[in-house]
Amino acid sequence: MPTAVRIHRDVVSYVRRSGRMNESQQRAWDAHRDAWVVELPSGERRTSVSPDAAIDWTAAFGRDAPLKVEIGSGTGHAITVLAEAMPDANLVAFEVFTPAVASTLGRLARHGVGNVRLVVADGAQALATVFGEGGVSELWTFFPDPWHKARHHKRRLVSPEFAALVASRLTPDGVWRLATDWDDYAEAMREVLDAEPGLVNCHDGWSPRYELRPVTKYERRGVDAGRTIHDLAYRHA
Repeated sequence: MPTAVRIHRDVVSYVRRSGRMNESQQRAWDAHRDAWVVELPSGERRTSVSPDAAIDWTAAFGRDAPLKVEIGSGTGHAITVLAEAMPDANLVAFEVFTPAVASTLGRLARHGVGNVRLVVADGAQALATVFGEGGVSELWTFFPDPWHKARHHKRRLVSPEFAALVASRLTPDGVWRLATDWDDYAEAMREVLDAEPGLVNCHDGWSPRYELRPVTKYERRGVDAGRTIHDLAYRHA
């Protein structure tokens, strides 16, 4: 049974968007939801997670394998490529925008990928609830919302509280991989993660680009705008 660690998410790190699915998204949702979407009991908000939530990941995947988690999977470009490269791992993707999850389902189906489960929920909150200590072999947070305005920095995903949570959830050889295209957020990430005693930088400063991470449309827009991509990798201390 996972040890619950309370992480306050009253101030969330994402904008909750509403939206209707288009026809292809609806078809993918109807065809694959039952097999690949894991339902969680919600808390006060629709995308929050009940403190009593629990998932048997072995049963959800039909096998026991290392768990790798992405928070903020968008339309599934990265998680699909990573899943194809890691057929012996169980990948869990958290995304709060249901049409994006539906697009991910369609992408997974087109690529013939079956080792991913998707959860429409706040991934930061779920990490504290449905994963036990030392249960996650890799965590991926690629291009989280930078929340540019200073008054909104409290919404940023990478915080001291969240860093401590991640450290508790990583396996002894586990790694947290991050990427951002905003200089100030990159520096803030390093400051937070360097200060967390449960994490150690895998490199002397910035990480080389994670070779398995694909270039998404979001990243391409950042590059086209002249922004620098910063990668980071921290392991369990």
